[in-house]
Amino acid sequence: MNIRLDLVGERLGLQLPPIEAAVKISGVAHDSRVVTPGVLFCCVPGQNVDGHEHAPMAVERGAAALLVERRLNVSVPQMVVRSVREAMGPAAAAVYRDPSARLPVVGITGTNGKTTTVRIIASVLRELGVETTEIGTLTGARTTPEAPELQQLFRAALDSNKQAIAMEVSSHALDQHRVDGARFRVAGFTNLGVDHLDHHGTIEEYFLAKQRLFSTEFADVAVIDTRGPWGQRLAAETELPFVAITDAALDGAQAGPRSSTFTWRGVPVALPLGGIFNVANALLAAEVVLALGYDPDAIANGLRVADAVPGRFETIDEGQAFTVVVDYAHTPDGLEAVLEAARAVAEKSLVVVFGAGGDRDRSKRPQMGEVARRLADRVVVTSDNPRGEAPEVIISGIVSGMDSPPELIELDRHAAIRHAIAGARKGDVVLIAGKGHESTQTIGDTVIDFDDRDVARSELRRLGGRSQ
Repeated sequence: MNIRLDLVGERLGLQLPPIEAAVKISGVAHDSRVVTPGVLFCCVPGQNVDGHEHAPMAVERGAAALLVERRLNVSVPQMVVRSVREAMGPAAAAVYRDPSARLPVVGITGTNGKTTTVRIIASVLRELGVETTEIGTLTGARTTPEAPELQQLFRAALDSNKQAIAMEVSSHALDQHRVDGARFRVAGFTNLGVDHLDHHGTIEEYFLAKQRLFSTEFADVAVIDTRGPWGQRLAAETELPFVAITDAALDGAQAGPRSSTFTWRGVPVALPLGGIFNVANALLAAEVVLALGYDPDAIANGLRVADAVPGRFETIDEGQAFTVVVDYAHTPDGLEAVLEAARAVAEKSLVVVFGAGGDRDRSKRPQMGEVARRLADRVVVTSDNPRGEAPEVIISGIVSGMDSPPELIELDRHAAIRHAIAGARKGDVVLIAGKGHESTQTIGDTVIDFDDRDVARSELRRLGGRSQ
């Protein structure tokens, strides 16, 4: 696929000299290591590396033109813009011929529930016979790819005859303009809680980043969970027509560890996902698919066979007489929602094993400690992905939010899980929170194989699945 450079320039409000206008562009890249002949190389200034410094290498590798913030001494056409990061998305959309304008794209944002909601949407659409591409936490290194990769994914979906795209839109992506140039048929909002404040600074800035998606610049219509104050504010301020998910929508819902039941638009639904928060995710998903123009009865049928998401309220069953649940909850609100869901299905004690990630927002650690101590009967605090921080420091931050000490502080996550499972009795629920689907643990510069689900299974097998 080739496009004239002047057509890309027009998208950015630039008029190119005739000698440069006819240059053909075949793709877009912002990493000089992946440049191939004919691409437009975007010189993005970063915190540690300035892409302008890599322009000569990009030209050597065949870049046909550059997107820059200052002119460079190279032999290819250069389009000078105020911000390469802001211009990169629209430029990529132009190069790939605006695939999101020709293919229904759904974008889901929020602190918790994005991955599950996207999975439910895609699952329902596939059940309706709609070939759907998913983009998110489970499909790439970033929840939302950088603009060139995102537009390329859109183009690939269109070229392979996909009929829809369901994707997660992170606050980082909105703040860093990764989705600029994209068009969303429907935008969905799950909730907002304390997370990523190491990047955004304040929860107000975090909200404002999310709010960008709910404008006519990006989307046609919205579905907003208004059960919390941030959703209510978003609904009050958005310029889009929207559908609201309210507390009343969950009236009569029943949720167990593996399945849930509720009524949506007068239609009974049996959802094969546990936890009341998944009912909220499913309601949001149903309204999104309805906004795409599909029949409510058909949508309800799709919900009845919705795919589970690995590591999201995933039950681990080796024949034991108690319930073990693994979940990705790693924010105060997420942990609270999962603990409340686990409490609802616990016949006796609720046990939680959790930690917090290193080199990330420290303000949420004591809040997570407070939530765990308040909602669980037994609390085991352990290491998550400490990364470059000392696990003891992270755990100290967690425990500082508790009004009484945890049952156990154990830096070895495997040993912590072993302790919780070994002490569980019939009717208990053991919740292992924080890492969910992740299959590694990062300690310093070392990445080791570690999957909470595998560890739980091995410990249950070591017990012989016995009832206690």
